[in-house]
Amino acid sequence: MICKDRVVIVTGAGRGLGRAHALEFARQGAKVVVNDLGVSRDGAGEQTEGPAAEVVAEIRALGGEAVASPHDIATDDGAKALIQLAVDTFGRLDVLVNNAGFLRDRMLINLGEDEWDAVMRVHLKGHFLPLKYAGQHWRAESKAGRQPDARIINTSSGAGLLGSVGQGNYSAAKAGIVGLTLVASAELGRYGVTVNAIAPAARTRMTEEVFAATMAAPGEGEFDAMAPENVSPTVVWLGSPLSADVTGRVFELEGGKIVIMEGFRHGASVDKGERWDPADVDPVVRDLLAKSATPEPVYGA
Repeated sequence: MICKDRVVIVTGAGRGLGRAHALEFARQGAKVVVNDLGVSRDGAGEQTEGPAAEVVAEIRALGGEAVASPHDIATDDGAKALIQLAVDTFGRLDVLVNNAGFLRDRMLINLGEDEWDAVMRVHLKGHFLPLKYAGQHWRAESKAGRQPDARIINTSSGAGLLGSVGQGNYSAAKAGIVGLTLVASAELGRYGVTVNAIAPAARTRMTEEVFAATMAAPGEGEFDAMAPENVSPTVVWLGSPLSADVTGRVFELEGGKIVIMEGFRHGASVDKGERWDPADVDPVVRDLLAKSATPEPVYGA
């Protein structure tokens, strides 16, 4: 019960990773706002409250407290209303898990502008707006003398950290989420808010085709490394009071593995103290590259 009585919002919580997060938070004593539009894998189709309502019913069957949210978190009004729903329903907000997203995969030279915009909207804007309004709420609480012990957990991806062939829009959005996480961690810390990101690998609607083609299903009694429930324990820990000293980090999570991802750091360098001649740059850069780690390969390359 490491999140007992904490109020948690999980976006995209009707299925897959979001559903697993919502249920695990509930098992650990949290009150959960289950946000989901109920649309298809690519974000199309009619909006339906079904998936969110089903997760709420599951949580209540466990003896927990939950409420469904139909808000579009990639709109200003929707994100603001989502935060207000948590406060109005449960009297407070402690944790925001930004998880909602979908795919529009295409090789770059075939990628349409609408496919680019749609993925940027749901992933990057859909992280920014709830983060913004949650941050405003916690800032107001801090200024009123009620210092929060609050958490934001963003969802990046290995595609955002290393790149993924056929997913230029998704990779760019997920890389942007890492940058957003770092800035939010620096800006919101004074208000009692930590901000971290995860890069999960799991079998969901977004990835089931990939895993079906590349991995055999686990046998009876075998550990299912790709089950989304494997990711949620670390997410719940990040949302708990236990993680108060951890912020600005990215965790890659797969099966039973937890990896601290290390992003761009200043590496080998040379400072001439004056402007370089272009002809002199080649040997200097090649020497620096020889002293540097080789980049990890892009997924699918």
